[in-house]
Amino acid sequence: MDFRQLRSLVYVADCGSLSRAAEILRTSQPSLSQHIKHLEAELGVQLLHRHSRGVTLTELGHTFCAQARTIMKDIDRAKDAILTQARSPAGKVSVGLPTSVCRGVASHLIRIVADKYPNISLHILEAMTGTLDEWVQLGRIDLALLYDHKAFANIEQFEIVLEDLMLIAGNKSPVLGRASIKFEELHALPIVLPSNQHVLRNYVERLAARVGFAPNVVIDCDSLPGIIQLVRSGYMTVMPHFAMLEEINRDEVGAVAITDPTPSWRLSGIVSKRTINLRSAQVVAMTLVEMIQAMVADGIWKARVNTNL
Repeated sequence: MDFRQLRSLVYVADCGSLSRAAEILRTSQPSLSQHIKHLEAELGVQLLHRHSRGVTLTELGHTFCAQARTIMKDIDRAKDAILTQARSPAGKVSVGLPTSVCRGVASHLIRIVADKYPNISLHILEAMTGTLDEWVQLGRIDLALLYDHKAFANIEQFEIVLEDLMLIAGNKSPVLGRASIKFEELHALPIVLPSNQHVLRNYVERLAARVGFAPNVVIDCDSLPGIIQLVRSGYMTVMPHFAMLEEINRDEVGAVAITDPTPSWRLSGIVSKRTINLRSAQVVAMTLVEMIQAMVADGIWKARVNTNL
């Protein structure tokens, strides 16, 4: 049973004539008749009364034809929905943002999407990169921003910026008087970092091991507000400048460049191919890219843009 057979039955029923239905559908009468016979054979019932004046539906034919009309209308509505969405993206899109990015990006993204794509509804989720990575691969969220992401199946990935990590200290710390600090000096400073399930902690420790030392991590803290409070009280952390932008602008903390080597990581956009709303997810992802590029150009986000996008 296929759509052509259902359409043939509906048109024959409406026309009351095989020849007239064949003319409207621009097909041959034998082909149309064959469609009806295949339907009757598959169902094991007679759908049409055939007589000298044309054809009429049997009682079972009326029942089946009503269902066929419903299916045809549903298919037409599905086509209209796809065409409408292709012209104007719509529907719900879930966006995963890392904690270090979320508060600086979420409100801007919501405002821009509302202006450009009023039929799209955003669901913002904040979590650690590892959690977001798992969610996007499983299709639980439509897209995410992820740090140092490795390529996997069922995703679209595009690098947006390369971002340096900096030493963040409270506004009374003497280290803020320095233009830069060597990476190996982290072994003697009281460092607060997220636990080792976090990509930031793993990256810093891997880089330190290559240099030949272990950073002096005195506190594990998986809360950005908690890290900020600890930094205000005298501890230090390693974070991208953008993660602490609000506190830096309020002169509560400061940032010092790290050198020899400078730790840096890639921020990428990831779109799940498992999403049921790929078109809308893609336009939201590109909106994110354009927004971040503009923030870098304006000096708000200290990073280097991937010019190949």
